Amino acid sequence: MRWTVVAWLAFAGVALASDPCADWVPQAKPQNVGRDIVGQELDQIIDRGFIEFAVYENYPPYSWEEGSTPKGVDVEIARLIAEDLGVEPRFNFIGAAENLEADLRNNIWKGALIGGRISNVMMRVPYDSAFKCRVEQVVFTGQYQGESIGIAYDTAAYPEDPPVPAYFRFDTVAVENDSIADFYLSGLAGGQLSANIRRYPDMDQAMAALAAGEVKAAMGPLAQLEHGAAEGVDIHQPPLPGFSVGTWTLGLAVNFRYRPLAYAVDDAVRYGLEDGRIPAIYESYGLTFAAPDR
Repeated sequence: MRWTVVAWLAFAGVALASDPCADWVPQAKPQNVGRDIVGQELDQIIDRGFIEFAVYENYPPYSWEEGSTPKGVDVEIARLIAEDLGVEPRFNFIGAAENLEADLRNNIWKGALIGGRISNVMMRVPYDSAFKCRVEQVVFTGQYQGESIGIAYDTAAYPEDPPVPAYFRFDTVAVENDSIADFYLSGLAGGQLSANIRRYPDMDQAMAALAAGEVKAAMGPLAQLEHGAAEGVDIHQPPLPGFSVGTWTLGLAVNFRYRPLAYAVDDAVRYGLEDGRIPAIYESYGLTFAAPDR
């Protein structure tokens, strides 16, 4: 599963709005020196002619490989950034670690204990002003997309009214195992929905189960629902009672030591939003683009 949002939610809304770091007591700082420091400065990247992006593996419609060809909206946005910098994009496909902080440590500022390598930029990082206080080794920048939760459903099963979460006390619903939708539905109404929740390793399989008639609905991030929607499936976004964070902003992560790089990639994203290239990427994949909160 992609745990990122679930782990991040623990921090969302904790601090005061006027000072998102007000409740945070700085901890002993971990060692900031990473092993892979060659080729991290913006000038070095331009001189060598390529930039490396960390993207999640097997994660359509955001990032995956067809044969040896990288695909997905995150891949295309990374290519847009590289083009703006005048360099070649290269991709490091990564698996999710136990939490977001571990992913950032392994891929941006320190490196994994075994295998892997540092990337210049990490894609699809949730942005939260309170969380950023806790990870001082990273610059959170380049907000490029707003994400939200939706429900996909079999139109034959719901010919009149689209389903809302309360329907799943009686009807089956597919979710990605240990995802934000899984946690939400499992805890709703004192666990009354639990018997009808069907868990799958990823949203592709959850949507395949919906298409095959194994469940009546599926719940997850809107883009993944849209990507997997088959004929006879519709999608809506009803009010979600008790859902503390139903929408969030996604952006980029860069090592804090390389501020010029962080500024450059943020400029590239801003240009791509302003001139319509980033919304066009989503449209090319048949996805709804939601403007980020920048």
